[in-house]
Amino acid sequence: MDGNFRLLGLLTLGLLLFLSPLDVAAASAGRERLSLNAGWKFSRFTSNPDQLSYSTLKAWMLPAANDFVIRGKQQQRPSGTPPGNNVNYVQASFSDSAWESVNLPHDWAIKGPFNAPGVSGGMGRLPSNGVGWYRRKLTLDDADVKAKSLFLDVDGAMSYAAVWLNGNLVGGWPFGYASFRLDLTPYAKAGENILAIRLDNAVENSRWYPGAGIYRNIWLVKVDPVHVRQYGTWITTPTISAQSATANLAVTVENKGTASKEVSIVTRIYALDAAGQRSPDAVATFPTAKATIAAAGFQTVNTSATIPNPQLWGPPPAQKPNMYVAVTAISASDTESPLDTYETPFGIRSIAYDPDKGLLINNQKVYAQGTCNHHDLGSLGSAFNTRAAQRQLEMLKEMGTNALRTSHNPPAPELLAMADSMGFIVMDEIFDCWANRKTTNDFHLIFADWHEADLRSFVRRDRNHPSVVVWSYGNEIPDQGSAAGATTAQELEDILKSEDPTRLGTTGMNSASAGSAFASVMDIISLNYQGEGIGPSASSAAPSFKKSHPNKMIWSSESASTLSSRGTYIFPVSSALSTTVGGATAGGNNSALYVSAYDLYAPSWGSSPDKVFSQQDRNGFIAGEFVWTGFDYLGEPTPYDKSRSSYFGIIDLAGFKKDRFYLYQSRWRPDLKMAHILPHWTWPDRVGQVTPVHVFTSGDEAELFVNGKSAGRKKKAQYTYRLRWDDVVYAPGEVRVVAYKGGVEWATDSKKTAGEAAGLKVTVDRATIRGDGSDLAFVTVAVVDKDGEVVPRAANAVTIGVVGKGEDLGEVVSTDNGDPTDMTVFQSRTRKAFNGLALAVIRASGEGKKGEVVVEATAQGLKGGNVSILLA
Repeated sequence: MDGNFRLLGLLTLGLLLFLSPLDVAAASAGRERLSLNAGWKFSRFTSNPDQLSYSTLKAWMLPAANDFVIRGKQQQRPSGTPPGNNVNYVQASFSDSAWESVNLPHDWAIKGPFNAPGVSGGMGRLPSNGVGWYRRKLTLDDADVKAKSLFLDVDGAMSYAAVWLNGNLVGGWPFGYASFRLDLTPYAKAGENILAIRLDNAVENSRWYPGAGIYRNIWLVKVDPVHVRQYGTWITTPTISAQSATANLAVTVENKGTASKEVSIVTRIYALDAAGQRSPDAVATFPTAKATIAAAGFQTVNTSATIPNPQLWGPPPAQKPNMYVAVTAISASDTESPLDTYETPFGIRSIAYDPDKGLLINNQKVYAQGTCNHHDLGSLGSAFNTRAAQRQLEMLKEMGTNALRTSHNPPAPELLAMADSMGFIVMDEIFDCWANRKTTNDFHLIFADWHEADLRSFVRRDRNHPSVVVWSYGNEIPDQGSAAGATTAQELEDILKSEDPTRLGTTGMNSASAGSAFASVMDIISLNYQGEGIGPSASSAAPSFKKSHPNKMIWSSESASTLSSRGTYIFPVSSALSTTVGGATAGGNNSALYVSAYDLYAPSWGSSPDKVFSQQDRNGFIAGEFVWTGFDYLGEPTPYDKSRSSYFGIIDLAGFKKDRFYLYQSRWRPDLKMAHILPHWTWPDRVGQVTPVHVFTSGDEAELFVNGKSAGRKKKAQYTYRLRWDDVVYAPGEVRVVAYKGGVEWATDSKKTAGEAAGLKVTVDRATIRGDGSDLAFVTVAVVDKDGEVVPRAANAVTIGVVGKGEDLGEVVSTDNGDPTDMTVFQSRTRKAFNGLALAVIRASGEGKKGEVVVEATAQGLKGGNVSILLA
């Protein structure tokens, strides 16, 4: 990806966030970056169709990493005919007419069906295994081939990607989460070219759903042989004041030509306004630099400039995420026309990691109110979509989230661009394991050969993003307790520091002790569950780490792991602060495979949010937390392996809020006037039975009314984060709460008893979307009674479709309901509501669509509903 997602400087903020880059062509003087997402043919094979494997391709893949190998040994491409050059699928003569037509990003596994042979619950039970082949025609003109360097940039392909052009093995990259570049120039020809990509996914290659296919964007870069190298700019701002900021710039120029070249390098800085538009005039210009770049060589040029009255980047609400863009022009000494123009979005901000105050950005304390998230987008799978990712970030921000942990792999480049624009801080993570495995076929198989290249490439790709404040190079590493683990950690730390000495590095530790050699390597002490104490009764281990490492910042890199099924409440309710989930008396329904949404239940290592908050408040030096997880995700269906998806999310897989959302909101947004009652109040089978009522509020006390009668006014005690009326007896009607803050009425909420299901209420997150086949609308279908109240336990089968004149304009991409036990394929237009709700994802049926799309929902015996979406 050129210029760390260079579209940021070209598009308005609204377009950046709403416009998927699927079919964007970004061009500047001397450089073109063209989407290759459209027009692919694809076929998946459950057995190996070509007799190729990583072991046979490895020697031809390794040279692709040479730009990122400094400590290790660089590899030379072997002589002779590469493997795979004679495979039918790479030949122009092969007919792929019977293959599936797809556009990228593409996840071949998400269409199901579930319970794929050999695929565990941990991996989501979807058919991600197998060999996948992609083919596409690529037309190049004579000038491209004779005068340009041509690169293939892949943002992510799962996994062991190998690439052929015109029957020639170009190279590849095995790590499925890595972004990588391959040089197509030696194999390109004028006219029609055949690009073929092979992927290979084994079973048990991941602990969660990895997805499959070319699941992120893919680009063709055309550039002069003398150009800014991949990830070839780096901007730091070491000195900042209200009057000025010093910007240091390193520009690496490479020469793919056959003769040395004298060049001039000029970089200008422009401010980006709130809409992402560039200022008309440069706010600063770096001094012109001269360099002679040897043939087949590269050179890094360093320079500095002063930016007057800098507008700083920082997380809202106390700060603003102001952005700049540096535009670098490379010109030959004998001409004024640029050979290359390269854009680098960046922000000006300072970071400090204080052992007592925590994270300081621009000298202001920023408590990490973070979530961990896997890379899948629910029913869309791992195929990256800008709008789907933006919707998730919007919901997290509504909750009060200001921090993201990319668990446990490099994110899509666009996600970091959104984090920059929206003001999230990011713990940018790369590895889930090193030399020792967690699953049979995971990254440990290639760690020795690829860890240096993967880590350096990752850091260079992401280091210009102001949102990235911490690097993480591991998560719950199996060898964190061994001397070998500490040695490996130090090697990775050294590589990290050589690429970016401005940020600190860490790994998430779930078992390393405070006195371990492993913990001593860490710049930051990042505790997985040890921050609140592993299990329901344990106390925080943070004080012992504080004692052993008094000069290091400490935070919870993974906290809570609370389990729940949205809208499901199981009785009796635990009276404890936190309880390990079990049978019905411990929040679990072991036959239906649901966990109570009272949000007091967790696996053996986890805790309720209440316990986490208590331990944080008792240890004020803790710099914050990253909750496991913001959203439910495919795979890891703890505690019920027979399910398809996790129970950990604060928000379910469909994007519906669990009750826990409001508990975090009450803590993370203390100035927001809010109150939330749970459970629902429709219990025909519980008349006369004790049905506890809990309230989450940002107020400090509240009074509960049951059918108009006060059940008492309660005040939050120290280390108490919810208000509980555990002796309420259910009777139909209404429960209502009035919350107070400082003795003044603050917020209210109520729950009413719903009647029989009578109809469907259909709403949409946005009434207008782009008709480009990529932008999405998320349609919620609620089963309601005659008065419009959601029927909270409704499970009616709902059919959702596009009707009328808009039938040819829009389509249903997927449906979901947030039920982790539902094995209906996501592409089904009919889905049972789960506790009253279902979701449909809608998009235009192709590019250039305009007009009104009507989405209709029907269910037997119920009055249907519809909503209109305008394609513009």
